[in-house]
This record gives sequence, structure tokens and C-alpha cells, in this order.
Amino acid sequence: MTSTDVTIVVVDPAELKPADAKKLAVREGDEPWKIAELRGIVKTLNSDVERLVAEYRGAEHELDDLLHTSEGAGDDQADAGSTALEREQEMSIVNNTRDMLEQSVDALRRVKNGTYGACQVCGQGIGKARLEAFPRATHCVTCKQREERR
Repeated sequence: MTSTDVTIVVVDPAELKPADAKKLAVREGDEPWKIAELRGIVKTLNSDVERLVAEYRGAEHELDDLLHTSEGAGDDQADAGSTALEREQEMSIVNNTRDMLEQSVDALRRVKNGTYGACQVCGQGIGKARLEAFPRATHCVTCKQREERR
């Protein structure tokens, strides 16, 4: 994936040890991470990365085609406007896919360095249920709500 600045990280779930799971932050009231739970999260993130790389490449190719489509002398304003709209939509898809890819890769990095599960604002546990539903989460519910109010 040379056209992006994202360095792809893949974590082999089989290489994770129970100690890796136990050192992760948990929200007050949650039980410590079990190795099976962590491996499930990692498998999900790895498959997300694989899917998002393929989507990104496809969207990037579509955008490249749109950007290199020459507008002929016979194009009217409606055609030019339609082409511009298509380009903007495709650019939005590329950017959104890239953002999700970066978030998934970042989550895998946090698993590798043992900081997965800790809120990046307050340092408290994010919550296992939240992470199982949204493995890319970086904020606990309280900090996320505070951020969204701003």
C-alpha cells in the first residue's frame, strides 16, 4: 500500500499470551481481559485491516480514474457539475476508508504495546463491552461524550 502513509500492522492472535491480556486496562467493574477475548478482538481488527486495504485500493483506483477523465469540449455545465460531484464523493469515500484503516492499525499497535483498552484522554479503562462492539474505540464513554459536546 505505497500510496498511503499507513504502515500496516498485523498481530498474530496465536502469539498473544494470557499475560498480554491481563495487563490491559479494564473499566471499573469489568473483569480482566481473557486471552480468548483479546484474540477475538485482534482477529476482528486484522480482518478489518485486510478489508479496508482492499476497499481503499479500489476507491483510490476509482478516484484516480475520475481525476484523469478528461472533460471533452462537448461537455455542458451539467456534465461538468456531475463529474465534480462524483469526484468529491469518491474523495470522501477514500478519506473515510483511510481514516478507518488508520484507526484499526492504531488499535493493533495498542494491542502490541499493551495500551489497548485505556482511554487516550483520562487513562481509565474504556470498557470491554464497548471495545467488543467497536474495537477501534480510543475514548471511554465519559470522555467521548465530553468530546462530542464541544
